[in-house]
Amino acid sequence: MVRYWDPPSDRIAELIRAGTGKQLDNPKECYEALDEAVFGSATPWLSTEPGLIEALRAAVRANFAHWATANYRAPGTPVTANLGPENVDLARDVVRHGFDNAILTTFHAAQNAAVRVWTTLAFELTRDPDELQELLDVVTRSIFAYIDDTHAALNRIVDHERGEIADVDHAARMEAVNLVLEGAPISVRRAGQRLRYDLDRCHLAAIVWSEGEGGDPGRLERTVTALAHAAAAVRPLTILASPSTMWVWISGHTPFRSDDLRAVLEMEHGVRMAIGSPGSGLAGFRRGHLDALATQRLMRRIPAEARIATYDEIEVVALATVDMDRAAEFVSRTLGELANADPDLRETLRIYLRAGLSTTGTAKELYAHRNTIINRLDRARSLLPYGLDGRTLQVALALEVAKVIGPTR
Repeated sequence: MVRYWDPPSDRIAELIRAGTGKQLDNPKECYEALDEAVFGSATPWLSTEPGLIEALRAAVRANFAHWATANYRAPGTPVTANLGPENVDLARDVVRHGFDNAILTTFHAAQNAAVRVWTTLAFELTRDPDELQELLDVVTRSIFAYIDDTHAALNRIVDHERGEIADVDHAARMEAVNLVLEGAPISVRRAGQRLRYDLDRCHLAAIVWSEGEGGDPGRLERTVTALAHAAAAVRPLTILASPSTMWVWISGHTPFRSDDLRAVLEMEHGVRMAIGSPGSGLAGFRRGHLDALATQRLMRRIPAEARIATYDEIEVVALATVDMDRAAEFVSRTLGELANADPDLRETLRIYLRAGLSTTGTAKELYAHRNTIINRLDRARSLLPYGLDGRTLQVALALEVAKVIGPTR
């Protein structure tokens, strides 16, 4: 894109040359303002990849020097995009580390900081209101156009780089993941380098997949983004196992509620999610994925209305439903008429048994009045073929299985 606009008046050109000359002679103040803004916006991804700090600092200084030098030579005229080695290297680095949106964020931060610096500088150069207005208009237009053009040019490099490394990168990461999952003798450090993911942290593994014909990786990626956001994770590790299935690992310490993800799954029609158990290191990475696989296997055998499940929720059921036909028979035999009664009755009795036979605890869990809970429990007991006495373990297990596999008929 070739830009053109009328050059500024001689007086404004003189002021711009004076300002840029002052900045080039003593860039420290400008560097400090740009660094504060840029590194503040980049904290989330730099905290995971501190090796990129110097590359980012070099790009910030190169962008400043490119713009200031161009305006010193030809004040107020369009500045060509900066495709110098500092910016190109940064673009390639952020792609290889999986931070594709990092450049946009940092460039906007630098753009806003540069405008603030020049607003202060303008008042040092002149106090004439008309000159101030024209000076700031010209400089702001120049900065915004320069940053936009540079970002657009680097985006083309990012897209090309992403395409170049996508297939090779995916194959290498899949190989590394399989080595870890198979328990091969690969070190944490080596595996982490190949995956570009810190394996020393606590992980949460998940499997996201879409059902029906074909696959849409975009829907899977949006769902993974929602999971990472719910867990306050910076960047998940994702492996596209097939066009319709994505393996995911995220590292973070923020507990999340599966209910927070249900709304997202409702928007992404046909997408389901199985979440494993958290764990640390290579063992936790492997165990979490195996638990997610067990959860997925169970979810595939139950109605598609179950869009999300965690291993913690289905662990007992997974063990009890190795033989699904016998599990369904056990539920029917144990619960009798309750197996196909009002779901609220089954859920109330299930929570009651989990709460240690406490009606008060059950009422609190279900946000219901205690009298309502007592009435439901009386009705549920009346539908059990053998009552609860001496059979709380069997009834509790049958209710847990029924909650996952649904009523049996």
